[in-house]
Amino acid sequence: MSKKKANLKDIDLDQHAGEHSHDDGHNHSSPESTSKFKTYIPAIFSFVLLIVGITLDYFDVPFFDKWVRIVWYVVAYVPVGFPVLTEGWNSIKKGDFFTEFLLMSIATLGAFAIGEYPEGVAVMLFYAVGELFQQAAVNRAKGNIKALLDVRPNEAIVSRDGDYTSVNPESVEIGEKIQVRVGEKVPLDGILLSDKGSFNTAALTGESKPDTVQKGAAVYAGSINLDGVIEIETTKEFKDSSIARILDMVQNATARKSKTELFIRKFARIYTPIVVFLAIGLTFVPYLFVEDYIFSDWLYRALIFLVISCPCALVISIPLGYFGGLGAASRNGILFKGASFLDAMTKVNTVVMDKTGTVTKGVFKIKKIENISAFAKAEFMKYIMAMEEQSTHPIARAIMEYRTEGSEFKATDVSEIAGKGLKGSVNGKIVLVGNKALMTSNQITVPAETDSIVESIVMVAIEGSFAGYVTIADELKEDAHEAIKAIRDSGISKIIMLSGDKDSITQQVAKELGIDWAKGGLLPEDKLKEVEKLKEQIGVTVAFIGDGINDAPVIATSNVGIAMGGLGSDVTIETADIIIQNDQPSKIAQAIKIGRSTRRIVWQNIAFAFGVKIIVLILGAGGLATMWEAVFADVGVAMLAILNAVRLQKMKWD
Repeated sequence: MSKKKANLKDIDLDQHAGEHSHDDGHNHSSPESTSKFKTYIPAIFSFVLLIVGITLDYFDVPFFDKWVRIVWYVVAYVPVGFPVLTEGWNSIKKGDFFTEFLLMSIATLGAFAIGEYPEGVAVMLFYAVGELFQQAAVNRAKGNIKALLDVRPNEAIVSRDGDYTSVNPESVEIGEKIQVRVGEKVPLDGILLSDKGSFNTAALTGESKPDTVQKGAAVYAGSINLDGVIEIETTKEFKDSSIARILDMVQNATARKSKTELFIRKFARIYTPIVVFLAIGLTFVPYLFVEDYIFSDWLYRALIFLVISCPCALVISIPLGYFGGLGAASRNGILFKGASFLDAMTKVNTVVMDKTGTVTKGVFKIKKIENISAFAKAEFMKYIMAMEEQSTHPIARAIMEYRTEGSEFKATDVSEIAGKGLKGSVNGKIVLVGNKALMTSNQITVPAETDSIVESIVMVAIEGSFAGYVTIADELKEDAHEAIKAIRDSGISKIIMLSGDKDSITQQVAKELGIDWAKGGLLPEDKLKEVEKLKEQIGVTVAFIGDGINDAPVIATSNVGIAMGGLGSDVTIETADIIIQNDQPSKIAQAIKIGRSTRRIVWQNIAFAFGVKIIVLILGAGGLATMWEAVFADVGVAMLAILNAVRLQKMKWD
């Protein structure tokens, strides 16, 4: 393939990034539509002349004699043929002799040389139409990814010298205060300074539901402010912002080719010169063996052979198929870092996942309050909250979310006992809040029933007597059950959970979700060892799904690494092969489906293209196929393959 063609197949997103970065906000649909129409004018002109010429030939119109006929078809040929001839000549000057441009040029000029003018025009016309059809399909395929570029913020209103100034987001430094008005895009990652904000994060997460955040929460570049003027303190430069990272990943994804794509490209470079030499042989070798050899007949067969052999269907539809898969995934909030990972996902048969933040929300909530003290439940909780107010532990934060009426209690003389809990005074009473070890070390008798509790438990003693306990549990994500079922339905043979949380909780979650095997109480290096053991087994291909920095080593080691919540951990983003943008584990099954559908469509196109070409090649070599069959075997097959690839954009993955 020539350089120009290669660029077209690769889809140059940088060009589109530049186009959008200079968007002035006005509607340019009319000039764009005019430009699109102009691209079809040469093909329309040639088509009209071809149809009129064939009609004049059919009715044997007198004025349509030899020279008029030649000039007529030459005029019909030039609009669609000249660009191809030019590309072929430019390729030859660069030392790239064997391209589809050369094949089409030889075939059509050869048809003119032996007087088959309508067929020469038709071959080039349908080739040009195929190219236009391909370009339209490419534009459609990249539409979902190109939409990401539309959310690239092009200005930031920053507070400088006591006034707000509009500047390029790339010039804003970390720690500066920016203002975002209603309907505007957040230009940089930051912390919300206003009391609250509501954002459309669809471009980042694929989730259309507005996201409401409170003061002090993280806000990401590319989100759209939905409610009131807000202020944000920037925490990252634009080049490191969430939207910039996503755009970079998407653009790089188009450059990372699958093994199938790379093979087809190498194959086309070997295949094309072989076809040219076979065509030459088909023209001249029969002279040695055929008694009534007619040069023009065998040249015609060779020209048919060249047209049929053009590898357009393969070099167009296969990259388009993979790009369609990447676009479909992106539209659903799944970022593949390259076409190679679409292929890799099809081979996964064992899914290993973390628990906290992957199938659970990673947010602790009070599950049960057991009060056996003489105090009312609300008062009992006030004693606990007064103590936990002194702690920053996640469990303490969960307890502090409990709402009570009346005045708050204050704790004094609070001391933390490492690995056990807290001891202090509340309203003049000695209060212990912690685990069983804290109770037993202070000679507090603990009910035996607490030994069977799986969840994290906070025990309370007031004035030397056991007063009750609170159980804390992480909540399952809303789609956790659906996700495990969908993964299993997709044909995954084994689902495993590896967690750093205590084993009893891990086993309970695994049982509730129907996971095959689980193990808890693991350090990051323990998870790594478990995954390495799995990979050593013959025929096992592992995908690991995690959500944080501690999962990065395992994600890197697994055959396919998947990061949940791509906006959270920079390390995980860099390490993972696939990013699930909206934290939904159900997207894992979608990623598997998209990968398999992409690969299936690619191989359908390969089989169809080769099958039809081989049949028509044999017929052409035997003189049983005309140039019209050759056109179908080349352009027709390419069009059908493109239509097949475009199906990926219309499929439902829910």
